[in-house]
Amino acid sequence: MTDLESAISLAVKLHAGQTDKSGKPYILHPLRVMLSLDGEQDMVVGVLHDVVEDCTTGHGDILALFGEDVWSAVMALTRNPVETYEDFILRAKANGIARRVKIADIKDNMRPGAEHLLPRYEKALAVLLSA
Repeated sequence: MTDLESAISLAVKLHAGQTDKSGKPYILHPLRVMLSLDGEQDMVVGVLHDVVEDCTTGHGDILALFGEDVWSAVMALTRNPVETYEDFILRAKANGIARRVKIADIKDNMRPGAEHLLPRYEKALAVLLSA
């Protein structure tokens, strides 16, 4: 099994039973993020980007299964409850993989129904897309 296949399998298992705000299976969001990315490593991080924050897995599991680069990117995409959203975005921007995945994540989150969050997402995208 490839790392991408393992990551998809793990994400499906860990997000099982979770739904988004519209009642659809939550796993559809990480899968959409993954599919919008290029390169296996980015896609692995894309499908795993919410597992530490939203599921019962520990970050050590990601490190053991997928290695340092994937672990570092997933951790950069895992928000610390005591940091501001702006600091979180800056931390994600500092990791190349995390930056690309966060851009894809925000674009997916800007789907209809999240209009109240558009200013926040637009500001975050501007930061992530800046040099």
